[in-house]
Amino acid sequence: MMDFLELAKERFSVRKFKEVSISLEYIDKILEAGSIAPTACNRQPQKILVINTKEGIENFKKCTECHFNAPLAFVISYDREQCWKRSYDGKTSGEIDASIVATHMMLEATELGIGSTWVMYFIPEAIKVEFEFPDNLEPVAVLVMGYPLEGTSPAAEHFKTKKMIEMITYNSYKKR
Repeated sequence: MMDFLELAKERFSVRKFKEVSISLEYIDKILEAGSIAPTACNRQPQKILVINTKEGIENFKKCTECHFNAPLAFVISYDREQCWKRSYDGKTSGEIDASIVATHMMLEATELGIGSTWVMYFIPEAIKVEFEFPDNLEPVAVLVMGYPLEGTSPAAEHFKTKKMIEMITYNSYKKR
C-alpha cells in the first residue's frame, strides 16, 4: 500500500495513453472509490457515466477536444434534485460533491497504475445530447483515463507549488 501523501504526489495529469482497455475489475474499483466519497449530508447526488466502448468514445470526442485518445472516460454529474441545499442562500452541494467523487476516483486510478486527467473543457450540452442525459443531471467534470504511454511525465507546471505560508492562515485574515 502506498502512503497517501506519496500517492497524492505521484498523481499527475496524463495526456498520452496506451491503446489498452481498462479491465472491468479496475473500472469497478475506481467507481467504488467514487461511491464512498463523502457528500453533503450523505445525499450522494453523484451520477457517473462510464464511457468505455469505441462507439461511446467516438461520441465523447464530439463533446471535447481534450479527450487525449484515452480508452476510458467518466462523466461526473450531480442530480439537482438530490443535492443538499443551504437554507439561508440556496447554495447547493452538487458541484462540490461531484468534485470530491472525481478526486477519489483519480487517486484510486493512480493506485492501480492508471493515469488520469480531469477535463473541465467540455461542452455540457453536447454531453447531455450525445449521452441522453435527463434534465435534472448537471455534468461537472470529465475524467479521461488509461495506462500512461511510456515516457509520459508531468508537465513542468505540475511541480510548481506555492509555499504553504502563502496559502494558510490561522484564525483570522486580519493584518498583523
